[in-house]
Amino acid sequence: MTEFYFVRHGKTFANQQGLKQGTINSEITYLSDIGKQQAHHLHDHFDISFADKIYASPLQRTLDTADYLNAGVDLPIEKDERLLEISYGKWDGKSNAELMKTYTEVFDDELKDVLPSYAVLADGETFEHVTSRLSEFMEEIAHKNPNGKFVVVSHGFTVKAAMIVALKQQNDPMSVIEPDNTSVTKIRLKNNQYYVDYFNRLY
Repeated sequence: MTEFYFVRHGKTFANQQGLKQGTINSEITYLSDIGKQQAHHLHDHFDISFADKIYASPLQRTLDTADYLNAGVDLPIEKDERLLEISYGKWDGKSNAELMKTYTEVFDDELKDVLPSYAVLADGETFEHVTSRLSEFMEEIAHKNPNGKFVVVSHGFTVKAAMIVALKQQNDPMSVIEPDNTSVTKIRLKNNQYYVDYFNRLY
């Protein structure tokens, strides 16, 4: 059975300002002091020495979080573009609150986040595409490593997408909340059957 331990990156300056980061990779999306503290705290409370490897999104905020986690452990780190955050298209870098005021019809009131229908307005990546690439990633890694254990450092929506895949709820993406910064989610895959051991666990 292959085990995946999903970690969301530490808080960024853009997180603190309520901006949609998407695939932006500039200083505003780097870890803030709070994010660095979160990543350091996670390192101190989540021992990853059990894992075989770290997979990470190629953006700086995830790579820095992976480096904090890996301090003193020195696991190999492999970048994988399938772990990138959802691309919000023209909305990358925009204020979530302002977008919600302007485009209320494509936002969920409870979660205060976009509905799948947002993609047409924003020229953004669809929910289905994100879940598809996460499913492809997990199935490929599990096929190659049927007994592997991997830490996967990624992004809020991407971790959510992994949960949607695992729970087979692709038709209801709003049923899963976005996880907290530096939370850990464990998903196992064996014989095409997913098992969710925990979601959004903080250390």
